[in-house]
Amino acid sequence: MTEASFLNRQALHLRPDPARIVVRPFRPAVEPRDLNPTDKSRANHIVERVLSVDVDTAAVLLADVLANFEGRHRNLLEKFEARAQEMEDAFAPHATFSRLQRQLVGAYFMHEYSFEAAALFNPSIVAHPDQTGAGPGAKRFIMSLRAVGEGHLSSLTFRSGLISADGSVSVDPTSRLASIPKILERNAGPLGDTIRVAFTPDEDISARVIFPITESQSNGIEDARFVAFEDEGERTFYATYTAYSGRAIRSELIETKDFISFTMTPLTGSAARNKGMALFPRKVDGKYAMIARQDNENLYLIYSDDLLTWNGGQEILKPEFPWEFVQIGNCGSPIELDEGWLLLTHGVGAVRKYSIGAALLDKKDPSRVLARARDPLVHPETSQREGYVPNVVYTCGAIRHRDLIVLPYAVSDTFSNFATIKISELLASMS
Repeated sequence: MTEASFLNRQALHLRPDPARIVVRPFRPAVEPRDLNPTDKSRANHIVERVLSVDVDTAAVLLADVLANFEGRHRNLLEKFEARAQEMEDAFAPHATFSRLQRQLVGAYFMHEYSFEAAALFNPSIVAHPDQTGAGPGAKRFIMSLRAVGEGHLSSLTFRSGLISADGSVSVDPTSRLASIPKILERNAGPLGDTIRVAFTPDEDISARVIFPITESQSNGIEDARFVAFEDEGERTFYATYTAYSGRAIRSELIETKDFISFTMTPLTGSAARNKGMALFPRKVDGKYAMIARQDNENLYLIYSDDLLTWNGGQEILKPEFPWEFVQIGNCGSPIELDEGWLLLTHGVGAVRKYSIGAALLDKKDPSRVLARARDPLVHPETSQREGYVPNVVYTCGAIRHRDLIVLPYAVSDTFSNFATIKISELLASMS
């Protein structure tokens, strides 16, 4: 299969780094209880052991923990204290205890996690809300990535970088330290909790890692499709993502204006029961619009009066070419061009080989398909077919920069790469 001649792959690879770690709550496994109702939990046992040591010994133990771990994390004592606050039930049966003892208890209920040890893939990209220092003709960007560590647990991480005037891409150095955000607010709803979280503003964007928080996300936050949404002169960054509980999937929405504070909300409706939803970057005919795949095979256009309820939909694209005979899906939010909405797609072919294609939708009526790429734009190169999931190239969103589409994409569900595509040549190739 011949790759598009107008595609320029860049020699820039983002690979998973097992040295990147965060400190997270450790929750001891709950053992089956005996018939005796007075039995204590494992957490109580641990707290009891820690509080049994004298104050001097506790100080030595805490100092040893800090000597081993303080240089690997920011504000470690503060994190220990916050974790101790979550352990109030385990503290309750015990007598008074000092702040130092609480910090030491907190340390026993945390662990380090290498959040991108296995994979760093399925990127999306948006213009940075702060373009200071970008230079003439250049654009700063923020990229989201799906990071996978031990136990195939997926989290959301970020990078920043610059697209120069000529389309070459550079990524900023990665912060040595990383952290998870504080939970500021949790509101229960009929479909699950809405969560508001925030990072410390002075943390580098690459230091911010959003881990599963709710039950629906407990086994992963997967494949965020970020888009800069414009509405009446106001810009908000939204992303749909797949929440995986270990038993079920559903689509949820994350919202931010600054990539410091985020709100995560479950989506409702028949279309939200599957994965791969992508929001248009503005309202269409006064309504919110999404591209989605409710039936695991075809692509649908869905409208809604609000951002959280998505039902029904109109089928607009189905598998047509051999490289997509198994199924098709979207590869991020549609990109607005003068000629129409450019929709990047993925297709699955023989031996479940994933490729990236494209379609052009009418700007006023996106249900009308104006043109379609008969051949994929990107497919797995022979030298890049091996990885966590072989024979896959995939993206969760690209960005327009002058006369180019800048396309970050993942290779074999393992690492991420970049390519640029000339818009005029892409459109000329479609029929």
